[in-house]
Amino acid sequence: MSDSIPTASWGRRFGALLVDWVASTLVAIVIVGGADHYFETGSAGGFVTLAVYVVESALFTWLLAGSFGKIATGLRVVPADGVMRPMNLLRLLARQVLVALVVPPLVFRPDGRGLHDVVAGTATVTADTFRALVAGASRPGRG
Repeated sequence: MSDSIPTASWGRRFGALLVDWVASTLVAIVIVGGADHYFETGSAGGFVTLAVYVVESALFTWLLAGSFGKIATGLRVVPADGVMRPMNLLRLLARQVLVALVVPPLVFRPDGRGLHDVVAGTATVTADTFRALVAGASRPGRG
């Protein structure tokens, strides 16, 4: 990526993750059968939350260019080269599994992309940058 696009701050990304995690926990509580069962010793609640998070964030990113939390905090995920095109669902799923492993987001390049973004060929940007990329892609002569 020679002309790197500006990536979003880590603070906003963490905020998006927090929103995603709370939403995923609420969905997991419903799946597990209520808060009483979710918080029982030996409950699968934590695993269900993680599974909901991975699936939700991969699907929303594929369909809407961002997870529920990213959209709520004004962030989007785009191809790292800035060329607006559909992203591969399997790569996005792998990206979210890497995020769930925690370490890849902590290992990042000077351009602000975490290892999970490098593997998926994506970048996390602000909604303003996203809109500028979409506007540029819709101009004649631009692909």
